[in-house]
Amino acid sequence: MKNYVVTAAIIINKNQILCMQRGDGKYVYIANKFEFPGGKVDDGETYEESLARELMEEMDLKVDVKAEDYFMTVEHDYPDFHITLRSYICHVDTREFNMKEHKSFKWLDIKDLKTVEWPAADYPIVEKLQKTMK
Repeated sequence: MKNYVVTAAIIINKNQILCMQRGDGKYVYIANKFEFPGGKVDDGETYEESLARELMEEMDLKVDVKAEDYFMTVEHDYPDFHITLRSYICHVDTREFNMKEHKSFKWLDIKDLKTVEWPAADYPIVEKLQKTMK
């Protein structure tokens, strides 16, 4: 089974969290669901460098990600691959970005995060956010 190491940004602005909706894809169990933006870690990159690069590539969003922004790691087995998902809290001063890879987005209050459908690997992050950031 393939193993992917990925990073995800919990982007916060004015006490709301940015939720990005995936498009159609080859894995129906994650297609069209909402996620925290980010992506795969390349060889030689730190997790923080990877996340900053992915946000710039996918959204033209410049974020300075620091080790102390770390939130949690989720290990999850999907039917076709294993994912190690490392998440970071990223406060931003703007809601402006260019949506290049997702099909839509929502800014949601923490209490409303479960009103959208999340991939299984993202769900523990949603639950911890709701418990720790009321």
